[in-house]
Amino acid sequence: MSLELKPIGIVHSPFTQSTGTPIQASMAQGAAGTVEVFPAFDDGLKDLDGFDRIWLLYWFDRAAAPKLIVTPYLDDQPHGVFATRAPARPNPIGMSAVRLLRIEGGTLHVADVDILDGTPLLDIKPYVPRFDHLPAERTGWLPQASDRPHTADRRFET
Repeated sequence: MSLELKPIGIVHSPFTQSTGTPIQASMAQGAAGTVEVFPAFDDGLKDLDGFDRIWLLYWFDRAAAPKLIVTPYLDDQPHGVFATRAPARPNPIGMSAVRLLRIEGGTLHVADVDILDGTPLLDIKPYVPRFDHLPAERTGWLPQASDRPHTADRRFET
């Protein structure tokens, strides 16, 4: 089976390298950015401005080669890549729930962005608390993880 993905836009952020970039949107604490949606997709933005948060799905275009065992940023122990959010994945798709501040034409102004500048955007979906905020009692290896900074380093760069 072969799949073809085409970007619908580009993410712009203050982060130009992995090192120092927040590792999750919830840890980006107001980091501002914009999302440039290509003109062919502008009509798809209708009614999006009614949402506080949106999911950005994007391609980790600067991630290292895929690995099935990785040591994630928040731990010093190796884990299966599917038990982490590490970018060195078989299909390097990232997701971030950013705050939507406003829309001007085909430009989304966002905050809490944890994405590298120039990252290809694959899709946008509204964040809906009724669907996206689910209780969970088990969080795998995370409770035992060592206390590490909430920013990236170079371990998953090409």
